[in-house]
Amino acid sequence: MIPMQRYIAFLRAINVGGHTIKMDAVRVHFESLGFLNVETFIASGNVLFETPDGDPQEMETKIEACLRSALGYEVSTFIRTRAELAAIVGYVPFGSMEVEDASIYIAFLPVTLSEASTQKVKAFRTSIGEFHVKGREVYWLCRKISSESTFSGAVLEKALGMPATLRNSTTIKKITAKQTQS
Repeated sequence: MIPMQRYIAFLRAINVGGHTIKMDAVRVHFESLGFLNVETFIASGNVLFETPDGDPQEMETKIEACLRSALGYEVSTFIRTRAELAAIVGYVPFGSMEVEDASIYIAFLPVTLSEASTQKVKAFRTSIGEFHVKGREVYWLCRKISSESTFSGAVLEKALGMPATLRNSTTIKKITAKQTQS
């Protein structure tokens, strides 16, 4: 029997900006690619699945091509392993900095940022938001509701010249708890 690996895909542009798709349809598209035990978590494009295929970049490319064909628009895909997601959840990006009454968002990126790109992210710092970069993730500490900030996923994408997708850290923690039960 071939050992299966559990992965989590974070899809950009799902159920936002007029692009609406039912999670049942997302599951069907993933299953059509041969992925097993496909589950979705909330309607914002979080997909848990298993496969013996061990190359996340190849899987991202396959998923993006399938969804582009099925939906008619680009859906950037960011895959993380179970271990990577556990490390993201366990990471404390802002140390002892006051985070009470604040939210932490995590932006998933396709690659690790260069020092120049990391500095671009840090330049977004305001009284409302702090930023930290680690690996292929950007952590955003938002001291107000996100809509009160000038920062957004679109602003990040434009500054970096690459796709990204944002999730609230609470959602990431819930996904991590769910995927460890599977």
